[in-house]
Amino acid sequence: MTAQASEARELAAVIGLEVHVQLETETKIFCGCSTDVADAEPNTHTCPVCLGLPGALPVVNEGAVEAAVKVGKAIDADIPEETTFHRKNYYYPDLPKNFQITQYDSPICQDGELEFSVESERRSVDIRRAHLEEDPGSIKHVREGSGPLESRTCSIERADYTLIDYNRAGTPLMEIVTEPDFRAPGEVRSFLEKLEEVLEYLGVFDATRDGSLRIDANLSMVDASEVGEDGDIDKSVLEDANRTEVKNISSHKGAEQALSFEASRQRKLIQSGRAVEQETRHFNETHGNTVSMRSKEEEKDYRYFREADLPPLRVSHWKDEVPIPELPDARRERFVEEYGLSEEAASKLTSTKQVADFFEDVTERFDADLAATWVADNLLGELNYRDMAITDIDDRFDEVTQLVALVAEDEITAKNAHETVLREMLDTGDDPDTVVDREGLGKTSGDEVQQAVVEAIDENPDAVEDYHSGEGGAINFLVGQVMQKTGGSADPGDVNGLLREELES
Repeated sequence: MTAQASEARELAAVIGLEVHVQLETETKIFCGCSTDVADAEPNTHTCPVCLGLPGALPVVNEGAVEAAVKVGKAIDADIPEETTFHRKNYYYPDLPKNFQITQYDSPICQDGELEFSVESERRSVDIRRAHLEEDPGSIKHVREGSGPLESRTCSIERADYTLIDYNRAGTPLMEIVTEPDFRAPGEVRSFLEKLEEVLEYLGVFDATRDGSLRIDANLSMVDASEVGEDGDIDKSVLEDANRTEVKNISSHKGAEQALSFEASRQRKLIQSGRAVEQETRHFNETHGNTVSMRSKEEEKDYRYFREADLPPLRVSHWKDEVPIPELPDARRERFVEEYGLSEEAASKLTSTKQVADFFEDVTERFDADLAATWVADNLLGELNYRDMAITDIDDRFDEVTQLVALVAEDEITAKNAHETVLREMLDTGDDPDTVVDREGLGKTSGDEVQQAVVEAIDENPDAVEDYHSGEGGAINFLVGQVMQKTGGSADPGDVNGLLREELES
């Protein structure tokens, strides 16, 4: 094909994902070593099993299996009567056994789906499989020199030596494999956000753990004419298209960036008449590009065979008894129906399970509209500005409700409560009463407000004249004058009403 002919082709991206999720369990998947390794010294959370020493036998962690069943139920997957573990054979320094225990042709979850929204449009992606496996260890490439180790880590090309930490080896993972149903990098980001939301609601995943979500993405470029209006594509088209795999992406944003770069790179190759190599590539987050790692392995390269030390896993007798909580979409719908919230407010309030729980706790003490305003708008807005999460103030729930009570009981204005008290509470750690006393924010009494209204009218005859001439901005100016005189402690709505009464009298 000539370059001129290639340029005339309209191309479309076809993307599939392999998402590696670290499951929240206290111990590793095949041994009793702790998974709480965040601040541990290297190689201190290990044993003969996770180090792959001869004669050490694995035992399946029931908590990991239960977590997998919960995921399967949440994505409406088939959970078979029997599932088995296999050995995936390959050599890499962070894999002490020289094989990974995983699941091959009988995964614990099969044929599921997940719905998500892209720019307010509902989409559904098919989940081919979701299976259990163990995590390898971690590698650090290091330069010679003085100073802390972290400051000397580098790329493999620049390293003088490599260190291996097996603390992470054996951590339970669930690999979620989608069909190639994505047609744009933005769709991938929206899907990952929804998947993470569901996993957190299930209580099987903690996004704050380093490396808790890692993404491998496969991308091919095909003729746009081969893609139907609904995004469907014939499998034979994909078999003929060379695909690249982008490995070890660590964030939603990174997935979108990596795939945007990769789609552009492949498009340029095809339009210039060159072939796209089928290979594995690495996403460089610093430079926002992908670089070649190696030629793409095929399934046969891993020489899968049954794990002889683990019997078949049978969960049919208890999978129906594993409960799952109310999931985000269902909770969002309930908030709209039960509390009369808007779709936008309900979405904010169900963005995480912790936020939804916090809101419902507040509604036990206050009207739902007031609770929604304070949690969805005021509190979340201030937390986001400070790069904080609702979990950072779990121990201050009583202080937040104390502040809302001051507004509900008309002790301070909503404006002062939000713009002064709440902000100082988050910045200084003080309780609401301390801030109110220090800033003198108690509501001004009725006589004082009335006096300020009279003074504002007497001191601003031009504004009074404008008001009587029908200029709408005049009343707002006078309200501002009264608020200044009362130090912002009067209620703007009350002030507006008092001004109009005085001006019309």
